[in-house]
Amino acid sequence: MRWVVFDYGEVISQPSGALPELASLLGAPVEDFAAAYWEPRHDYDSGTPDLVYWRAVGARLGVEVDEALSARLTDVDVRGWLRPDPSVLELLADLASEGVPLALLSNASATFARVAEREPWTRHFRHLVFSGDLGVAKPDPRIFAALAERIGADPRDCVFFDDRQVNVDGANAAGLTGVLWQGSSHARSVLGP
Repeated sequence: MRWVVFDYGEVISQPSGALPELASLLGAPVEDFAAAYWEPRHDYDSGTPDLVYWRAVGARLGVEVDEALSARLTDVDVRGWLRPDPSVLELLADLASEGVPLALLSNASATFARVAEREPWTRHFRHLVFSGDLGVAKPDPRIFAALAERIGADPRDCVFFDDRQVNVDGANAAGLTGVLWQGSSHARSVLGP
């Protein structure tokens, strides 16, 4: 049985639209905020608590972040990523209706995971695996091993779509068939009839 595994951010979802609002909450220009937002993100996706992450972002911008501001930033950030691409939702529905086993493997915080798992599109997936729950993020080989164990599949039986080449390379090194995400039409051609 061939599993099809999807990343979430910028694969199922469109890019976050929240960076301008987040930057405004911290009183920073968007360009400066974006650098501060992404630099510690891997640690956040690997299980760092929300407050620790936002304090790291704030420190890069010279802004002190307390618990209330962290909660507000987290809420805005989570909502910013909840923008699924309609063409991908159609692909997921089609694959699920054909009985293709689907799994999600996303670098995302545990906070985001708890919100995302309640979204309607998740009904198409047999398993949802979030890095923040595991304490390890792509492209670390341990996350691919955890995925294979969770779904009960040999890595060779998994096709994995991700928008970042480093994660595709990590998947290939772990024995999966990693494919760089180039949109739902491309994914359909890769998966074939």
